[in-house]
Amino acid sequence: MSIFQPFDPDDEPKLKRLRQIRVVPIRMVLPSLVTLLALCAGLTSIRMSIEERFDWAIAAVAIAALLDGVDGRVARFLKSTSRFGAELDSLTDFVNFGVAPAILLFVWALDDAGSVGWIAALIFAICAALRLARFNVSLLGPKKPEWQSNFFVGVPAPAGAMIVFLPVYLEFVGAPHGFLTAPLVIVYTLAIALLLVSRVPTWSGKLIGRQIPRDMVLPLFVVVVLVVALLLSFPWETMAVLTLAYLGALPLSWRSFHRHLAAEECGPKEEGAADGGSGNGSPDAGPPSAA
Repeated sequence: MSIFQPFDPDDEPKLKRLRQIRVVPIRMVLPSLVTLLALCAGLTSIRMSIEERFDWAIAAVAIAALLDGVDGRVARFLKSTSRFGAELDSLTDFVNFGVAPAILLFVWALDDAGSVGWIAALIFAICAALRLARFNVSLLGPKKPEWQSNFFVGVPAPAGAMIVFLPVYLEFVGAPHGFLTAPLVIVYTLAIALLLVSRVPTWSGKLIGRQIPRDMVLPLFVVVVLVVALLLSFPWETMAVLTLAYLGALPLSWRSFHRHLAAEECGPKEEGAADGGSGNGSPDAGPPSAA
Protein backbone atom coordinates (compact mmCIF):
# COMPACT_ATOMS: atom_id res chain seq x y z
CA MET A 1 0.00 0.00 0.00
CA SER A 2 1.40 3.38 -1.00
CA ILE A 3 2.24 5.89 1.74
CA PHE A 4 0.90 8.79 -0.30
CA GLN A 5 -2.80 8.20 -0.87
CA PRO A 6 -4.60 9.94 -3.78
CA PHE A 7 -6.84 12.86 -2.99
CA ASP A 8 -9.99 10.97 -4.00
CA PRO A 9 -9.62 7.35 -2.78
CA ASP A 10 -13.17 6.53 -3.89
CA ASP A 11 -12.29 7.10 -7.53
CA GLU A 12 -11.38 3.53 -8.48
CA PRO A 13 -10.36 4.16 -12.13
CA LYS A 14 -8.06 6.95 -11.02
CA LEU A 15 -6.60 4.72 -8.29
CA LYS A 16 -5.81 2.02 -10.85
CA ARG A 17 -4.08 4.53 -13.12
CA LEU A 18 -1.96 5.77 -10.20
CA ARG A 19 -0.89 2.23 -9.36
CA GLN A 20 0.28 1.76 -12.94
CA ILE A 21 2.67 4.72 -12.64
CA ARG A 22 6.09 3.35 -11.76
CA VAL A 23 8.31 6.26 -12.77
CA VAL A 24 8.04 9.92 -11.77
CA PRO A 25 9.90 12.48 -13.92
CA ILE A 26 12.63 14.28 -12.01
CA ARG A 27 11.12 17.63 -13.06
CA MET A 28 8.08 16.81 -10.92
CA VAL A 29 10.28 16.34 -7.85
CA LEU A 30 12.65 19.31 -8.13
CA PRO A 31 10.24 22.05 -6.93
CA SER A 32 9.31 20.04 -3.82
CA LEU A 33 12.99 19.47 -3.09
CA VAL A 34 13.58 23.21 -3.17
CA THR A 35 10.61 23.68 -0.81
CA LEU A 36 12.02 21.07 1.59
CA LEU A 37 15.38 22.86 1.56
CA ALA A 38 13.55 26.03 2.55
CA LEU A 39 11.86 24.13 5.38
CA CYS A 40 15.26 22.91 6.57
CA ALA A 41 16.45 26.52 6.63
CA GLY A 42 13.43 27.59 8.68
CA LEU A 43 13.87 24.78 11.20
CA THR A 44 17.57 25.61 11.43
CA SER A 45 16.60 29.21 12.22
CA ILE A 46 14.56 27.93 15.17
CA ARG A 47 17.58 26.02 16.45
CA MET A 48 19.85 29.05 16.04
CA SER A 49 17.33 31.17 17.97
CA ILE A 50 17.26 28.70 20.86
CA GLU A 51 21.06 28.82 20.93
CA GLU A 52 20.87 32.66 20.84
CA ARG A 53 22.83 32.82 17.60
CA PHE A 54 20.48 35.43 16.21
CA ASP A 55 22.61 36.48 13.25
CA TRP A 56 22.59 32.94 11.87
CA ALA A 57 18.88 32.60 12.67
CA ILE A 58 18.07 35.66 10.57
CA ALA A 59 20.33 34.43 7.77
CA ALA A 60 18.47 31.10 7.76
CA VAL A 61 15.10 32.88 7.40
CA ALA A 62 16.55 34.98 4.57
CA ILE A 63 17.72 31.80 2.80
CA ALA A 64 14.25 30.32 3.28
CA ALA A 65 12.70 33.45 1.75
CA LEU A 66 15.07 33.22 -1.22
CA LEU A 67 14.22 29.55 -1.79
CA ASP A 68 10.52 30.34 -1.42
CA GLY A 69 10.81 32.74 -4.33
CA VAL A 70 12.61 30.10 -6.38
CA ASP A 71 10.46 26.99 -5.96
CA GLY A 72 7.35 28.44 -7.57
CA ARG A 73 9.30 29.77 -10.53
CA VAL A 74 11.03 26.40 -10.94
CA ALA A 75 7.66 24.62 -10.89
CA ARG A 76 6.20 26.95 -13.52
CA PHE A 77 9.32 26.77 -15.68
CA LEU A 78 9.35 22.97 -15.61
CA LYS A 79 5.53 22.81 -15.89
CA SER A 80 5.45 20.64 -12.77
CA THR A 81 2.98 22.53 -10.57
CA SER A 82 0.83 20.23 -8.43
CA ARG A 83 -1.62 20.37 -5.57
CA PHE A 84 0.86 18.46 -3.40
CA GLY A 85 3.54 21.07 -4.05
CA ALA A 86 1.15 23.93 -3.27
CA GLU A 87 0.13 22.38 0.06
CA LEU A 88 3.75 21.64 0.99
CA ASP A 89 4.76 25.19 0.12
CA SER A 90 2.00 26.68 2.28
CA LEU A 91 2.91 24.55 5.32
CA THR A 92 6.58 25.39 4.83
CA ASP A 93 5.85 29.11 4.65
CA PHE A 94 3.99 28.98 7.97
CA VAL A 95 6.99 27.41 9.70
CA ASN A 96 9.57 29.64 8.01
CA PHE A 97 7.79 32.99 8.15
CA GLY A 98 5.39 32.53 11.05
CA VAL A 99 6.88 30.21 13.65
CA ALA A 100 10.61 30.87 13.16
CA PRO A 101 10.39 34.70 13.42
CA ALA A 102 8.06 34.47 16.43
CA ILE A 103 10.47 32.22 18.31
CA LEU A 104 13.45 34.39 17.39
CA LEU A 105 11.77 37.55 18.66
CA PHE A 106 10.58 35.84 21.84
CA VAL A 107 14.01 34.47 22.71
CA TRP A 108 15.72 37.76 21.78
CA ALA A 109 13.54 40.29 23.61
CA LEU A 110 9.88 39.37 24.11
CA ASP A 111 10.77 36.92 26.88
CA ASP A 112 11.57 39.94 29.05
CA ALA A 113 7.87 40.86 28.96
CA GLY A 114 6.75 37.40 30.13
CA SER A 115 3.32 36.24 29.01
CA VAL A 116 2.58 39.51 27.20
CA GLY A 117 5.63 38.98 25.01
CA TRP A 118 4.58 35.41 24.28
CA ILE A 119 1.10 36.61 23.29
CA ALA A 120 2.66 39.06 20.84
CA ALA A 121 4.73 36.23 19.33
CA LEU A 122 1.60 34.06 19.09
CA ILE A 123 -0.36 36.82 17.36
CA PHE A 124 2.38 37.26 14.76
CA ALA A 125 2.48 33.51 14.01
CA ILE A 126 -1.33 33.32 13.84
CA CYS A 127 -1.54 36.32 11.51
CA ALA A 128 1.05 34.69 9.23
CA ALA A 129 -1.11 31.53 9.12
CA LEU A 130 -4.25 33.57 8.37
CA ARG A 131 -2.46 35.52 5.66
CA LEU A 132 -1.29 32.31 3.96
CA ALA A 133 -4.78 30.76 4.22
CA ARG A 134 -6.35 33.86 2.66
CA PHE A 135 -3.81 33.77 -0.16
CA ASN A 136 -4.59 30.11 -0.91
CA VAL A 137 -8.32 30.80 -0.96
CA SER A 138 -7.84 33.78 -3.30
CA LEU A 139 -6.25 31.47 -5.87
CA LEU A 140 -9.58 29.65 -6.17
CA GLY A 141 -11.63 32.84 -6.45
CA PRO A 142 -12.91 34.59 -9.58
CA LYS A 143 -10.39 35.78 -12.12
CA LYS A 144 -9.21 39.31 -11.47
CA PRO A 145 -7.92 41.92 -13.95
CA GLU A 146 -4.36 41.26 -15.08
CA TRP A 147 -3.01 44.44 -13.49
CA GLN A 148 -4.08 43.22 -10.03
CA SER A 149 -1.58 40.36 -10.29
CA ASN A 150 1.09 43.03 -9.69
CA PHE A 151 -0.20 43.52 -6.14
CA PHE A 152 -0.60 41.40 -3.02
CA VAL A 153 -3.38 41.92 -0.50
CA GLY A 154 -1.47 42.73 2.67
CA VAL A 155 2.23 42.25 3.28
CA PRO A 156 3.35 38.82 2.03
CA ALA A 157 4.62 36.38 4.64
CA PRO A 158 8.31 36.32 3.53
CA ALA A 159 8.49 40.11 3.52
CA GLY A 160 6.70 40.26 6.89
CA ALA A 161 9.23 37.87 8.38
CA MET A 162 12.16 39.97 7.22
CA ILE A 163 10.79 43.39 8.19
CA VAL A 164 9.68 42.23 11.66
CA PHE A 165 13.38 41.76 12.44
CA LEU A 166 14.02 45.51 12.21
CA PRO A 167 14.61 45.88 15.99
CA VAL A 168 17.21 43.10 15.81
CA TYR A 169 18.96 44.82 12.89
CA LEU A 170 19.09 48.06 14.86
CA GLU A 171 20.62 46.34 17.87
CA PHE A 172 23.31 44.78 15.66
CA VAL A 173 24.02 48.26 14.32
CA GLY A 174 24.47 49.64 17.83
CA ALA A 175 21.07 50.45 19.32
CA PRO A 176 20.97 49.73 23.07
CA HIS A 177 19.02 46.80 24.49
CA GLY A 178 17.32 48.16 27.61
CA PHE A 179 14.16 47.88 29.65
CA LEU A 180 12.15 49.64 26.91
CA THR A 181 13.20 47.15 24.24
CA ALA A 182 10.54 44.53 25.00
CA PRO A 183 7.56 46.96 25.05
CA LEU A 184 8.69 48.63 21.81
CA VAL A 185 9.24 45.28 20.11
CA ILE A 186 5.77 44.14 21.21
CA VAL A 187 4.16 47.19 19.60
CA TYR A 188 6.21 46.80 16.43
CA THR A 189 5.54 43.05 16.18
CA LEU A 190 1.79 43.60 16.52
CA ALA A 191 1.90 46.33 13.86
CA ILE A 192 3.62 44.02 11.36
CA ALA A 193 1.19 41.23 12.27
CA LEU A 194 -1.71 43.53 11.41
CA LEU A 195 -0.07 44.42 8.09
CA LEU A 196 0.04 40.71 7.24
CA VAL A 197 -3.74 40.33 7.53
CA SER A 198 -4.61 43.85 6.34
CA ARG A 199 -6.14 44.77 2.98
CA VAL A 200 -3.27 47.12 2.14
CA PRO A 201 -2.17 46.47 -1.47
CA THR A 202 1.56 45.86 -1.75
CA TRP A 203 3.69 45.50 -4.86
CA SER A 204 4.22 41.90 -5.85
CA GLY A 205 7.58 40.27 -6.42
CA LYS A 206 6.13 38.91 -9.66
CA LEU A 207 7.20 42.19 -11.22
CA ILE A 208 10.78 40.95 -10.94
CA GLY A 209 11.92 38.82 -13.83
CA ARG A 210 9.76 40.38 -16.54
CA GLN A 211 11.05 42.19 -19.58
CA ILE A 212 12.69 45.55 -18.92
CA PRO A 213 13.64 48.37 -21.29
CA ARG A 214 16.99 47.92 -23.01
CA ASP A 215 18.38 51.16 -21.56
CA MET A 216 17.66 49.91 -18.01
CA VAL A 217 19.70 46.70 -18.28
CA LEU A 218 23.06 48.18 -17.28
CA PRO A 219 21.66 50.30 -14.40
CA LEU A 220 19.88 47.17 -13.13
CA PHE A 221 23.18 45.27 -13.09
CA VAL A 222 24.83 48.09 -11.16
CA VAL A 223 22.02 48.24 -8.59
CA VAL A 224 22.03 44.47 -8.02
CA VAL A 225 25.80 44.35 -7.61
CA LEU A 226 25.68 47.35 -5.27
CA VAL A 227 22.98 45.79 -3.06
CA VAL A 228 24.80 42.45 -2.88
CA ALA A 229 28.09 44.19 -2.04
CA LEU A 230 26.41 46.22 0.71
CA LEU A 231 24.75 43.11 2.13
CA LEU A 232 28.10 41.33 2.29
CA SER A 233 29.99 44.32 3.73
CA PHE A 234 27.33 45.94 5.93
CA PRO A 235 24.57 43.32 6.32
CA TRP A 236 22.65 44.78 9.27
CA GLU A 237 22.84 48.40 8.17
CA THR A 238 21.69 47.38 4.68
CA MET A 239 18.83 45.25 6.01
CA ALA A 240 17.67 48.09 8.24
CA VAL A 241 17.67 50.53 5.32
CA LEU A 242 15.87 48.05 3.05
CA THR A 243 13.25 47.42 5.73
CA LEU A 244 12.60 51.13 6.20
CA ALA A 245 12.45 51.58 2.42
CA TYR A 246 9.90 48.77 2.15
CA LEU A 247 7.72 50.27 4.88
CA GLY A 248 8.03 53.68 3.24
CA ALA A 249 6.93 52.21 -0.10
CA LEU A 250 3.63 50.87 1.31
CA PRO A 251 1.79 54.20 0.85
CA LEU A 252 3.15 54.38 -2.70
CA SER A 253 1.87 50.89 -3.55
CA TRP A 254 -1.51 51.77 -2.01
CA ARG A 255 -1.66 54.91 -4.16
CA SER A 256 -0.63 53.03 -7.32
CA PHE A 257 -3.28 50.34 -6.72
CA HIS A 258 -6.09 52.84 -6.30
CA ARG A 259 -4.97 54.77 -9.39
CA HIS A 260 -5.30 51.58 -11.44
CA LEU A 261 -8.63 50.86 -9.78
CA ALA A 262 -9.96 54.34 -10.53
CA ALA A 263 -8.80 54.10 -14.15
CA GLU A 264 -10.55 50.73 -14.51
CA GLU A 265 -13.79 52.07 -13.05
CA CYS A 266 -13.75 55.26 -15.14
CA GLY A 267 -12.91 53.48 -18.40
CA PRO A 268 -16.28 51.78 -19.09
CA LYS A 269 -18.20 54.89 -17.99
CA GLU A 270 -16.30 57.13 -20.37
CA GLU A 271 -16.79 54.66 -23.22
CA GLY A 272 -20.52 54.52 -22.48
CA ALA A 273 -20.75 58.34 -22.50
CA ALA A 274 -18.92 58.47 -25.81
CA ASP A 275 -21.27 55.92 -27.39
CA GLY A 276 -24.37 57.88 -26.42
CA GLY A 277 -23.05 61.41 -26.67
CA SER A 278 -23.40 61.86 -30.47
CA GLY A 279 -27.13 61.17 -30.42
CA ASN A 280 -27.11 59.17 -33.70
CA GLY A 281 -25.47 55.93 -32.55
CA SER A 282 -22.97 56.12 -35.37
CA PRO A 283 -20.45 53.23 -35.24
CA ASP A 284 -17.81 55.55 -36.65
CA ALA A 285 -17.71 57.65 -33.51
CA GLY A 286 -14.30 57.08 -31.93
CA PRO A 287 -13.53 56.69 -28.23
CA PRO A 288 -12.72 59.76 -26.18
CA SER A 289 -9.11 60.79 -26.17
CA ALA A 290 -7.10 59.98 -23.09
CA ALA A 291 -6.46 63.01 -20.97
